[in-house]
Amino acid sequence: METGSLSCFLLASMLLTLSPGPDNVYVLTVGMTRGRREALWTAFGMCSGVSVHTAAAALGVSVIFYSSALAFNALKYLGAAYLLYLAWQAWRSPVSQDVVAQPVSRSAGALWRRGVLMNVLNPKVSLFFLAFLPQFVSVDAGSIPWQMMLLGMIFMSQALIQFAILAWFSAALGRRILAHPVLGGKMNRLTAAVLAVLGLRLATVTRAL
Repeated sequence: METGSLSCFLLASMLLTLSPGPDNVYVLTVGMTRGRREALWTAFGMCSGVSVHTAAAALGVSVIFYSSALAFNALKYLGAAYLLYLAWQAWRSPVSQDVVAQPVSRSAGALWRRGVLMNVLNPKVSLFFLAFLPQFVSVDAGSIPWQMMLLGMIFMSQALIQFAILAWFSAALGRRILAHPVLGGKMNRLTAAVLAVLGLRLATVTRAL
């Protein structure tokens, strides 16, 4: 693949990742409410989910979601239900009397799996990669599926770096908010509200790109 094409892809990917979206919002929220470690592992899971969407686009599986309303809606509602379930869990989480203390940490594997599921269960992401990746491949550069897989790995890598930076700074901000006697006790409610909004938003998306 030509260096110019890869450079354009990297720049476009960075700008798209920087633009406000559900993944950015959730990583920001986790960093503020749960700390740097949980935000980083969740972000890693979300970025890992990109490999699934990339493979689906490269192998043509994403076309199913583009052509079949039933398949698209089934995955969409499953993803929305999962987000609403996470919102309910966050809402029910007890608020510690010592709001500055670190909350009970989930295992790295559980956090990673949560991030993967949140990304994979969004059919809109599959359609995005189906439309985005082919714009940067060339029939003269070899195997189209392998080119798309390479582009997907580049997208995943730069997204992970940007999310890691977001997680780092949001956690520092969160520590200050948690120290506030009033705001600190409401952070679980903030997480629940964000997840609920993301779930309802996913439930109302259409297949139109």
